[in-house]
Amino acid sequence: MDTVQKVKHSSMKKKRKIKTFATIRKMARNWELYLFLLPTITYFIIFKYVPMYGLQIAFKDFIAVDGIWGSPWVGFEHFIRFFESYQFWNLLSNSLLINLYQLLFAFPIPIIFALMLNQVTRSRFKKLVQTVTYAPHFISVVVLVGMIFIFLSPSNGFINNIIQLFGGEPIYFMGSESWFKTVFVGSEIWQTTGWSAIIFLAALSSVDPQLHEAAIVDGASKLQRIIHIDIPGILPVIMIMLILEIGNFVTLGYQKVLLMQNDLNIASSEVVQTYVYKSGLLNTQFSYAAAIGLFENVINFVLLIMMNQLAKKFKQQSLF
Repeated sequence: MDTVQKVKHSSMKKKRKIKTFATIRKMARNWELYLFLLPTITYFIIFKYVPMYGLQIAFKDFIAVDGIWGSPWVGFEHFIRFFESYQFWNLLSNSLLINLYQLLFAFPIPIIFALMLNQVTRSRFKKLVQTVTYAPHFISVVVLVGMIFIFLSPSNGFINNIIQLFGGEPIYFMGSESWFKTVFVGSEIWQTTGWSAIIFLAALSSVDPQLHEAAIVDGASKLQRIIHIDIPGILPVIMIMLILEIGNFVTLGYQKVLLMQNDLNIASSEVVQTYVYKSGLLNTQFSYAAAIGLFENVINFVLLIMMNQLAKKFKQQSLF
């Protein structure tokens, strides 16, 4: 029996060596491709993996003079402090609500836009629409927020001018807690719809045109072809993008929120990211900010895994 096991083990070891050698030969044969890949790998190692070393300060009382290793361990003290903070539920609810609004409105609109644009036959008009809708993506966040303040100004903003034209009273959008989330998500839709639609337009270009030709022969309308041909054709891409969106559900870029924030809307605009920025950089509570950031990323990771498993369960496209 021992002899048979030894033979099997030796055979498996030999196969493993042959497979490894074949992989090395394949890599050597295509060394140019791996050379092109090297800058990307280097970027991720330096800026994504190496900084993970600093995560331990979330469990320490970090003192810059003593360094990371020299700072004393405090365990989960910073996490407990954040969970017991009076701001915890407000920060979490604001972050989740804004991301939920973006998922419900900002995510599907680029898909609808791409499906509509794909039906346009006049190339000049199509290019014009693409140029106009892509342009806001290249506007810097600072300029964009400045434009929002001008557009929504209660005294001379064109939005309030339209409201007054129809007999309404001017609204101070940027000073209202109830309007902050709507303004934020609305501006996101305006800025990102055209750019986000590119990937869906690329997916639509790979749909077999013969399916449309057969559907036209059968008397299918444009709407029926969109529902039964285009949407199923881009569904794998939609699922991948949805999983990635869910994977960043708690994360919200702090720059735009911070620029739109003021004392009048702070209760509705303070999110986890802005709180981390203020705690870590402005108040120099590095360990506390690192603990909050780690908590946020753990939730995102769990949501990503859950959404990926859910996609696999329903036999849809998944990340892994």
